[in-house]
Parts: sequence; C-alpha cells; structure tokens
Amino acid sequence: MTIQQALEFATSRLAAEEPMRSTARRDAELLLMHSASLTRTGLIAYPERELAPTQAAAFDSAIQRRLRHEPVQYIIGTQEFYGLDLTVSPAVLIPRPETEHLVESVLGLLPHDRPLAIADIGAGSGAIAIALAVHLPQAQLTAFDLSPTALAVAEANARRHQVAERIRFLHSDLLGVLAPCEREACFDAIVSNPPYVPLADAASLAPQVRDHEPPTALYAGEDGLTIYRRLIPQAEKALRPGGLLALEMGYGQRDALAGLLGGWQDLRFVDDLQGIPRVALARR
Repeated sequence: MTIQQALEFATSRLAAEEPMRSTARRDAELLLMHSASLTRTGLIAYPERELAPTQAAAFDSAIQRRLRHEPVQYIIGTQEFYGLDLTVSPAVLIPRPETEHLVESVLGLLPHDRPLAIADIGAGSGAIAIALAVHLPQAQLTAFDLSPTALAVAEANARRHQVAERIRFLHSDLLGVLAPCEREACFDAIVSNPPYVPLADAASLAPQVRDHEPPTALYAGEDGLTIYRRLIPQAEKALRPGGLLALEMGYGQRDALAGLLGGWQDLRFVDDLQGIPRVALARR
C-alpha cells in the first residue's frame, strides 16, 4: 500500500463517522506521519512510496483507535501549545487553543524584566506554567495538581523545554498543600484553567472528550462553578496586594464569575476568537 492509498482509505473510514468527518483528512495525515515516522514533506512529496508492512500495521492500529473516538493527541502522544510541543497522555487534559488566550493575557499584564512568583492551579500537562516560564525568564513558578500522574507529565515537559529548574511541582488540592505561612500574600499572579463543565452537560460533549479525557479535569459540580467558589477565596489570600488572578472559564459563565469576583479590582473579561468570554482577569 502506498502513502496515497493509505491516506485515502483511512480518510474515507474516518469521514464515515459523523463526529470525525470535518477532521478526517487531518487526522489521517497526523496518524500516518506518527505511525510511519514521516515528516510532512515526506508525506506530501512521495505519495507513491510504499509503506513497509510494520508501518501499515501501525497505521491501521492507530486508525482503529481513532475510530473508537480516542483523541489523536493521545494516540501520537503530543500536542502543540503556544509554540511548544508538549507530551500528553490520558492523565492530562489536552491543551486547547482557547487556553492560549489565558497565557497571552497574563503575559500582557505582567512585567517581563523582574522576578515574579506565579502559581498555576490545576497544571495538567504543564502547558500554562511552561509557556509562562519560557516567556518570563525571571519568573519562579509553582505548579499545583491533584493528580501525581499529571504532575509527572508536566515535570517531563518542563525538563524538555529546559525550565524545570524554575518550576516547583506540588501534589495538592488547589492551594491546600501550602503551609499557612505560605498562603499569605506570596504570589504576584495566580493562573488557572480549572474544571468548569457542569455535570449536566456531560452527555452533550463530544465522545472523544467525554469518554477519554480525565473527568477530574473537566467537571465541576452541577453548575460548573464548584472550583471557582473554592479557588477565588484561596487566591485572594495568597496574592500580594495588586496581584493578578487569571481564570479560564466556560460558555455562559461570565455573569457568575463577575459575581464571584465582585470584591476584586480591575475586573475584565477577554473573548476568544468566536467572541465568547473565555478569560477573567482581576486584581487583589
């Protein structure tokens, strides 16, 4: 089987499944590049090249996994975020483009030329903490997560991008692991992409999200606000005066977040590319 034949066959199989139709060709290309160790140039420039039997078998296995709605990112083990190639696994939420708005907003508000102490709550793959560490070379970060497995992924990604020496990784439920003396006015910024999907919305999620990504990184009670209600008071104590709180949020949660942040200063919201409020920013 040639590269072109393999792509055409796999694309048609994926496109037959309605949830995968719009990404069928892209998914097939990514999975073939991974399975056959091909560059994109090799994929495009040599369509008549024959796949080795082991390559064809690996590709078929990857397509079978995708047909079961497993995310491409888990199959190939990587996801690009803010210009960084990150390792991902089923232990972590797959970094989304929407979260890049959170990173961009924080980078636009923090000074780049002096030391900073920043906390990333719910670090997952480490995407946010690592992106901030790369672009804020004087910053020291603390990455918190409830999952030890997720922290191991985040730490490996930090080493890969040579910022691990500036990121402390802590197994913690929000800021709970910090000693009382550490929780008082110790951070210049607290950043989080917390779980915010209401449990009632689970059935409406795409199968690749609902059935494969970690539930603890997705759901936050009946209304999706459970983590915000706990995190915002903790963050208020842990931030220095004037410190920045930056939170990613879900569709339709703007008014609720505005209420929860009613006592904060300089509250504003940043929309994503679809015009949906995606980031809440406030100062202690």
